Amino acid sequence: MATQVNGKQEFEKVFPILAEEFLAKVRSYNFPQESIEWLKRSLYHNVAGGKLNRGLSVIDTLDILKGGKLSPDEKFKARVLGWCVEWLQAFFLVEDDIMDQSLTRRGNTCWYRVEGVGNIAINDGVILESAIYFFLKKYFRQDAYYIDLLELFHETTLQTELGQLVDLITAPEDSVDLSKFSIEKHKFIVIYKTAFYSFYLPVALAMNMAGIKSELAYKQAKDILIPLGEYFQIQDDYLDCYGDPAFIGKIGTDIEDNKCSWFINQALTLASPEQRRLLDLNYGKKSPENVAIVKGVYRELNLENLYKEYEEKSYLHINELISKLEESELKPQVFITYMNKIYKRTK
Repeated sequence: MATQVNGKQEFEKVFPILAEEFLAKVRSYNFPQESIEWLKRSLYHNVAGGKLNRGLSVIDTLDILKGGKLSPDEKFKARVLGWCVEWLQAFFLVEDDIMDQSLTRRGNTCWYRVEGVGNIAINDGVILESAIYFFLKKYFRQDAYYIDLLELFHETTLQTELGQLVDLITAPEDSVDLSKFSIEKHKFIVIYKTAFYSFYLPVALAMNMAGIKSELAYKQAKDILIPLGEYFQIQDDYLDCYGDPAFIGKIGTDIEDNKCSWFINQALTLASPEQRRLLDLNYGKKSPENVAIVKGVYRELNLENLYKEYEEKSYLHINELISKLEESELKPQVFITYMNKIYKRTK
């Protein structure tokens, strides 16, 4: 545990260095001081302060792949890549909170709801994404795998944005139509909107740093990490519905926001005609009374226990995939470490 804490502290020390480097780049364009201060506030509000699991996974994975023998330079560059993943996450969350009209994020007010920010947050999010390519150029341009990093970030960003698109057109807040929902569509949204950037991206970045070029190795990683990411997102759906907002750092709004979540899809599969009528009448409504009726149907269908059964099955399935990992440059410990981080998480 002490090693994990120290690793996180060392990782966190890199953030202010990168933030200042990016602000220095903007200053070099002779931008007004007011805009520099605005950007600094945005960086510290949106990028810092998360759980940092995605970013830490880059250095953890590289450390495993290289047998714990990382030079100080390798450690620093892995942390830079980790922060690039965190910057990407921040970009997605800023924009997602605006689209969902969310209230809180990581225990704080969403950036767009901070006094004086509003729709300026849209542009702030795009700037967060652009910063990634500034860091990649600064630290990796001389490396043989530089183009691979660029392509990986571009492809993952596109995959995530396409997943977000399917999510938004399947479940627009102002037009509730539960007939558009399905377990299959939920799976597609989860894989593209979450699994690629949260699970595959950090490991693939570390694999590139480790010099792994085998297409088979990347396929093996993806075949394990995508189901792991699916499991993670369904955990998120559970926490949105059943988690304590004071503990998880955000107020769950999946029901109010007409989200195509695991729970509503399970409910639609299992509901009686009367329960389906209640779901059609109350899902996607902002009123606490409507939300309570939907959660009442969830209780009647015993969805919380169904989720716990799903969690155990997923855990066993993913461990089976890991155990069958063919001999390659990959190491099972990479995936075991991931699983240990998220299994039965509570926030």
